[in-house]
Amino acid sequence: MKKNLISIVILALVIANLVLTAIIMITIIPETKKVNSLITEVCSAIDLELKSGTINTTNVSVPIDQIATYDISDAMTIKLKDSGDGESHYAVITVTISMNTSNADYATYSATMEEKSSLIKSQINTIVSGYTFDEFNSDQEAVQDAILSALQTLFNSDFIIDVGFPTVTVQ
Repeated sequence: MKKNLISIVILALVIANLVLTAIIMITIIPETKKVNSLITEVCSAIDLELKSGTINTTNVSVPIDQIATYDISDAMTIKLKDSGDGESHYAVITVTISMNTSNADYATYSATMEEKSSLIKSQINTIVSGYTFDEFNSDQEAVQDAILSALQTLFNSDFIIDVGFPTVTVQ
């Protein structure tokens, strides 16, 4: 008799637990969805604010017939940042700058690219020399993006859409 009474009490507690869990789930799930949507909105607002100052337009697709290139005629030999291994490392690169011919600033700046080559080389030298041997080898795309951003800032325009390294030798 005692075992049956304990079983009935346990069964009653399990049912009470199940009912209370259901009530909690019904009341908390909608609130959780609202909080999740609020968090998503806040994150997207922060993301937009952080990226609002950049000119970079690499996300924009430019047709190939509207792309002109400017090749820096000389291979550039740039000393890389010291990586702590006791050796000096150098990068020998050639640089190609891709420009959007349909951009309004293209007509203004494309004719003077040769005149501005020393400024462009200086920006490239500054950016590349800030990377160590391992950083440069592991992520050349980040180096190219940094150069692109610096050149867009230099010209205060987004007519430059890409920077590439046709040849790279790192030692």
